[in-house]
Amino acid sequence: MSRRTGPLRLWLACAACLAGCVTVGPDFHPQHEEWAEHWSSPAVEQATAQQAQPDAGQWWQVFADQNLERLMAEADAHNADLKIAGLRVLEARAQLGIAQSGRYPQVQQIGGDALYTKSRRSGSSEGNTSGSWQYGLGFDIGWELDFWGRFRRAIEAADAAYFASQANREAVLVLLHAQVADTYFTMRTAEARLRIARENAALQKRSYEITEKLFKSGETDELDLQQAKTQYLSTLSSIPSFESQITLARHALSALIGRPPGPLPELDQQPGKEGVIPIVDRALLQDVPANLLLRRPDVRAAELHMASQSALIGVAKADLYPTVTLLGTLAWSANSSSGTPSSLLSASEVAGSPSKLALAVGPSVTWNVFDHGRIVNNVRVQDARLQQLVVAYQDTVRQAAREADDAATAFLAASQRDDILHDAEQAAGRSLTLANTIYREGYSDFQRVLDAQRALAAQQDAYIVNRSNAVGSLIALYKAVGGGWYTEQPLVDPATREQMQQRTHWGHLIDETQAPAATPPSGGPSP
Repeated sequence: MSRRTGPLRLWLACAACLAGCVTVGPDFHPQHEEWAEHWSSPAVEQATAQQAQPDAGQWWQVFADQNLERLMAEADAHNADLKIAGLRVLEARAQLGIAQSGRYPQVQQIGGDALYTKSRRSGSSEGNTSGSWQYGLGFDIGWELDFWGRFRRAIEAADAAYFASQANREAVLVLLHAQVADTYFTMRTAEARLRIARENAALQKRSYEITEKLFKSGETDELDLQQAKTQYLSTLSSIPSFESQITLARHALSALIGRPPGPLPELDQQPGKEGVIPIVDRALLQDVPANLLLRRPDVRAAELHMASQSALIGVAKADLYPTVTLLGTLAWSANSSSGTPSSLLSASEVAGSPSKLALAVGPSVTWNVFDHGRIVNNVRVQDARLQQLVVAYQDTVRQAAREADDAATAFLAASQRDDILHDAEQAAGRSLTLANTIYREGYSDFQRVLDAQRALAAQQDAYIVNRSNAVGSLIALYKAVGGGWYTEQPLVDPATREQMQQRTHWGHLIDETQAPAATPPSGGPSP
């Protein structure tokens, strides 16, 4: 027995030595540009206040709006895009498990057979027939040695893709939270503009009724009447548009939190917020712009995709070299005695039949020596794909910097306009009061009243729209620096998890991915 196992031990020792000798293909190195690591934006720095709370991961708390916070929680729990992103993380983890199986023998097969053979001699009678049973049981193993690092590179690629899927989910969270906040304040803006339109319509209606009485009494001409009527109806016509905007925004919020259009009880969480547009003078960030930029989930995902593709070059290059496979077979066979009558053998006769046990172990080498054109060009394909991802990564970082700078610039401009527009609104209100007084005393015509009414309505609307733009720019700034990636919800919600486990045995994988996994640093995927 020791003589038989000696060669096997020798080949296993050789396999262990050869398995970690060479790893072909490039090792991944981050493609950071120097400007990105030291990037700073005067606009972002001016728009930023260095404070501890709230964290950029939950930046919407800066608005102190419980209605918005409730909507965020509902979106985290029920948004369809976020659920799909979580399931893609689970899929990537399973793909990593497939890649990790390359560390072990690729062929592990057990086979067995039982054959009954019946024969009759030529020219003999029916009684001269004979039959026999043949039995066989074998175990085959084939282990391709990872001499060139094919399987190690495949694991490296799958590992990076797994972390990239986590970063992609965080990118979905960033976008989702920005969409919820933006839609919420779009609705609040429409409510505020609706309130202004109704107030001005009521004011203009009174002027129209006064001019109508004056016209009927002959104290004014029809021109004043028609101008007052035109202005009143024009303002009145804007009300259905604002009401429609509110309804559409509610529908959009329902879709974002995973519901059909209908009531939103979350909007009643904190009364008194209807039509309120907050103004925040600074964004609350906890790091310098360069670090925030490189930590953006989509930037990290782009870098991890590069790492995955870089490893695939090594997988393709491994085909240029011979593959060494350790093969082994353990077989047992038995058959009944020849010439046994056609009646079936008893169990004791089968047990006593001759049997053989064989063990075969040896290496196998294969090499595609005449197919290098296909293999080399496949390596070139993988390298070209890597370079595409490098360019895409660099462009992603540049676009991220532009988005942050644009949002900060727009936020600062809207903040500076806020006080000016507020003063203009107050002046327009005072002008209307004076115009009404002068008109009633007969020192001016009705046109000055109409002009003052139009100016007041325009200034009030401009003030609200500017506040909305400031909030929208602040949301865009948080989104541009990757804020809003945090959620307490698991990757797969309990109902979906139960449904999947009823269909498929997921083992520990579905539990392993439930806790939020830490994304590796920007230097590359974790080992």
